Amino acid sequence: MTELSSFTCAHDGERLSGVYGGPVAGPGVPAVVLLHGAGPGTKERLLPLLADVAARGCHGLAFEFSGHGESTGEQKDLSLRRRLEQAVAVIDERVPADAPLVVVGFSMSGQTAADVVAHYGERVAAVGLCAPAVYAAEAWDVPFGSGGGRFSEIIRRPGGWRQAPALDVLRAYAGRAVLAVPETDAVIPAEVTGAVRDALSARARFTRLDVPGAEHMLGLWFETHAEDRRTFVDALLDDWPVPAGPHA
Repeated sequence: MTELSSFTCAHDGERLSGVYGGPVAGPGVPAVVLLHGAGPGTKERLLPLLADVAARGCHGLAFEFSGHGESTGEQKDLSLRRRLEQAVAVIDERVPADAPLVVVGFSMSGQTAADVVAHYGERVAAVGLCAPAVYAAEAWDVPFGSGGGRFSEIIRRPGGWRQAPALDVLRAYAGRAVLAVPETDAVIPAEVTGAVRDALSARARFTRLDVPGAEHMLGLWFETHAEDRRTFVDALLDDWPVPAGPHA
């Protein structure tokens, strides 16, 4: 079993809780950053995926956004902007600047992964999107609140996602891209998934990975379905061969 270690990152008056494993990231060793979804999402369900990444010879890193798991703060005070800022704070503190990035986003963090791609540009060597969401530009700086507020109103407007800036980012992205799609998704409309697929197909070296039997919460599915989890890791990290020796 790959050994994982804990860390904390102080940002904007809050303490973000994370875990890492695998070799030190550098020019030939990418840092794979795992971003959980909204609501009950935490880093805990991503630990088996993180261990598989580390066993593949890559540096793995997962953390909890404020208000989730062991991080301080309140979920209602989060926004899409603050999620990106927290991800950047953790990456800049924990990952050497010369290391390539691989970003994996679940559900709401599909948007955050796209924002990370926009922030770091060509440094992002691969992106994995698992049942991803994207949002209208109007939602960017609006606190999530406790449900029923302005953020909820914006994201529930029919077709509001069609002009999402994240789609433009993904359309311009030219690295490795994997889109994991559950068999049944009662949260993300099929039109959104189709738009993300079309955007990634424009320039990226793209693979769609269908996950039979799975529902929206792919992080939870990957936690208990090792074969599907490793298929995702293999597709995402096919530019980095499995190393010889203890990681093989």
